[in-house]
Amino acid sequence: MMAMEIGRVCTKLLGREADKNCVIVEIVNKNFVVVSGPKELTGVKRRRCNIKHLEPWDVKINVEKGASDDTLKEAILKAKVEGYS
Repeated sequence: MMAMEIGRVCTKLLGREADKNCVIVEIVNKNFVVVSGPKELTGVKRRRCNIKHLEPWDVKINVEKGASDDTLKEAILKAKVEGYS
């Protein structure tokens, strides 16, 4: 499994936000992370998520721990991640 680290782009696999893309913005513990789309970009709200419910991409965005949704959106647009929406 690819490393779950801050800035890693993922796809949610389960729940009402399944098949939507998000970015890890904080590591809670070995089983949970905080992810955000942000909501206005992909529809994924900032929330805690089990890492088993995420499929990591090869792509990592340069963001700091706990980055705000505005900062995250700016970083995603700057990185021009292909297929992220």
